[in-house]
Amino acid sequence: MAAWAQTAFLLFSIMLAVIGKVEKELSPECKEFLYMGTPPRGLEHHSVQFICQYYNKKPRYVTLYNTVDHIPIYSAYIFKRSEGEKCMDVPWMYEPQLSTSSETDEMQPFPRSYVHMNFEDAQAVLDDYTNAILYERGTLNPDEHQNEPDDKAATYTLTNVVPVVPEVNNLIWDKQEHMIRKRLNNYCRGTAHIVTGVTTSGKMIRRENMNRIAVPTYLWSAYCCVDYDHNTPFMNRYKFPSFAYYGLNEDENNDMVEVSVQKLEEFLKKTEFVSQNFQIFVGDCSIQAPEKTA
Repeated sequence: MAAWAQTAFLLFSIMLAVIGKVEKELSPECKEFLYMGTPPRGLEHHSVQFICQYYNKKPRYVTLYNTVDHIPIYSAYIFKRSEGEKCMDVPWMYEPQLSTSSETDEMQPFPRSYVHMNFEDAQAVLDDYTNAILYERGTLNPDEHQNEPDDKAATYTLTNVVPVVPEVNNLIWDKQEHMIRKRLNNYCRGTAHIVTGVTTSGKMIRRENMNRIAVPTYLWSAYCCVDYDHNTPFMNRYKFPSFAYYGLNEDENNDMVEVSVQKLEEFLKKTEFVSQNFQIFVGDCSIQAPEKTA
């Protein structure tokens, strides 16, 4: 085989391997992060890809990523009881599954020089956030909602990050994540599935005269825990088996709005970011859906 043909075949093989990991059908081990193994519906778009976020040889959570806007639409994960410790000294990482320059499926720290390594085509890079002084990196799957060091470390990838106004990120959003952690720690007895996402409306962060990162208009999150303590005090009892919250990504935002999952879905449909069949959890997590038969 001629040298050029061998090179072309090698590149094609690498591309197939990468595409195989980010195509629409998730593997069974990655579906475990989704309630009833089913992703939210009503977010179909030609420029989104599923990422099964691998770290240290294990899948950690699932992200639906927009390869044009260079931000996640949502991250879906399993909540782990913890004291909320932050993960320190973890480098920001990128997703090789969105780059043909790597043969590994695991997220990797950014190398010292990545300008010509084809990272920027389908995902955000560190330089995109360096000069975005009005925004900070906000993680959709926060390390506070994980317990094991590797699960915490896996949240530090830019494919799990959106630009968030500092006041919202450090005060409003952080406070809400902390409150949800304590609520699920105290009253969720089984598995809690969480989906945290965004809506956008066209605002972009630019770098070198190019649109690079979409700025979320709204941040939202919903949890589902069907096995919970039925003796939970009323002030929290009505927030099970599921509940949700959302808020504007703006300086003027003073609080998050807590609502039922159904009310959140109705609100997001009005933004026209999602389709009218949008649903976060099967059956809105209101009842245990019947088990699938083989």
